[in-house]
Amino acid sequence: EAAGEIAACATRRTLVVTKSTVPVGTTRRLWDFFRERRPDLPIEVASNPEFLREGSAIGDFMRPDRVVCGVETDHARDVLAQAYRPLNLIETPILFTGLETAELIKYATNSFLAMKITFINEIADLCEKVGADVQAVAKGIGLDGRIGRKFLHAGPGYGGSCFPKDTLALLRTAEQYDSPLRTVETVVAVNEARKRRMVRKITDACGGSVAGRTVAVLGVTFKPNTDDMRESPSLVILPALQAEGAEVRAYDPKGMEEARRLLPGVIWGEDPYGILEGADVLVILTEWNEFRGLDLDRVRRMMREPRIVDLRNVFDPERVVRAGFSYVSIGRPPMEGGTPPKH
Repeated sequence: EAAGEIAACATRRTLVVTKSTVPVGTTRRLWDFFRERRPDLPIEVASNPEFLREGSAIGDFMRPDRVVCGVETDHARDVLAQAYRPLNLIETPILFTGLETAELIKYATNSFLAMKITFINEIADLCEKVGADVQAVAKGIGLDGRIGRKFLHAGPGYGGSCFPKDTLALLRTAEQYDSPLRTVETVVAVNEARKRRMVRKITDACGGSVAGRTVAVLGVTFKPNTDDMRESPSLVILPALQAEGAEVRAYDPKGMEEARRLLPGVIWGEDPYGILEGADVLVILTEWNEFRGLDLDRVRRMMREPRIVDLRNVFDPERVVRAGFSYVSIGRPPMEGGTPPKH
């Protein structure tokens, strides 16, 4: 529809740029569409995928790691080079490629990042078995310049509007061209199972059952600094806890308006402490900074059982144990109040 409006309204040579993440081949099909609709007018199409993160989109736009431009003509290259000329001041790399290459770069990027998250999550599971610390392992891995430190934070699985959608779209493209991507297939399967595994982690921390227990959950968005609930692990974990007989209370700084619609039956609090009275376990599901500064002595006095399941590793285990809690986190040995941590 939008392409049809452009074709109808264009009066001079035009460059149409796709910014959205689109299946490989979309930009070339758009170009064919314009040639068919307006054979009298040169309407060119380029692919310029964005690499913006929720919660930091403006900063990412102003200071990108790189700019990818898929072009077919010198005119399209010149127009985009001029548009991004201000980035020359900060020496941002600008990569000019073909149309399909630019489209695939975006899908390959997000799928690789999803793979890094899934990898460190599975390493975290192994750490728990052998008594290692996944955060130290991730630091040791990330200091290798070939790997890098980003996206090596173990947790309950990736979510949001990009990684789940883009990994599946890449798999569909691979299937269409009979070029299987087994690693990406595994990433998708492991990530889905990860969310259900977190339910078991919570129930195990409660002695094997949450029936009749009150579970207080801090954070329901898929990441901090956004109200985005799309594909959030909370959409799997909270209903599963309810299905096992738990009363679930929750608080999120920005996501509760949308979450109320998506998570029926959850009791919502006005602040982090508003969900803790009489709770049997506190679950950290999203790593909002304000949760790091909780008054743990106050939290302990309010809860029926001093038990924390930290699915984002926001707390220092020593601090939590000193406050008298039993503490379960990701990729680190569980500890009881008064138990000194292993080094």
